[in-house]
Amino acid sequence: MGVDEALSRTLELAVLVNEDMERGLAGDGLTRSRAHLLWELHQRGPVPQRTLAEALGVTARNITGIVDALVETGFVTREAHPTDRRATLVTPTARGRATAEAMVRGRHELADALFAHMPPVLFDSYVEALEAVLARFKELSGSGSC
Repeated sequence: MGVDEALSRTLELAVLVNEDMERGLAGDGLTRSRAHLLWELHQRGPVPQRTLAEALGVTARNITGIVDALVETGFVTREAHPTDRRATLVTPTARGRATAEAMVRGRHELADALFAHMPPVLFDSYVEALEAVLARFKELSGSGSC
């Protein structure tokens, strides 16, 4: 297999994983950005909107729209910050926590379905190759070559 075919296979995998993720999110009525916000809340707990904006790499205006949509659909609430009167905390609801936990379970299930059957030596080689490709891509994208 040549380098072009290796890239084609890598892109095919990226598309398949993306499509699977989009189907799962749509089933919960979520977009990628809304799911990312729930994931961050699952990892961090209640946080101010500005913290979420930084984590998602979006503007304050953009995060307001994402949070508004999640409030309207019952995934999060806004609550007063206990020590900063100027800030509000974005807090997951029971529905938001359950959805984030389902996302974690889904991720583990997919990882198990994809990799548990692999012999350890093949799995280790795959991970090593992925790490090398990711490092090279980051190096190239940092230099403006990608």
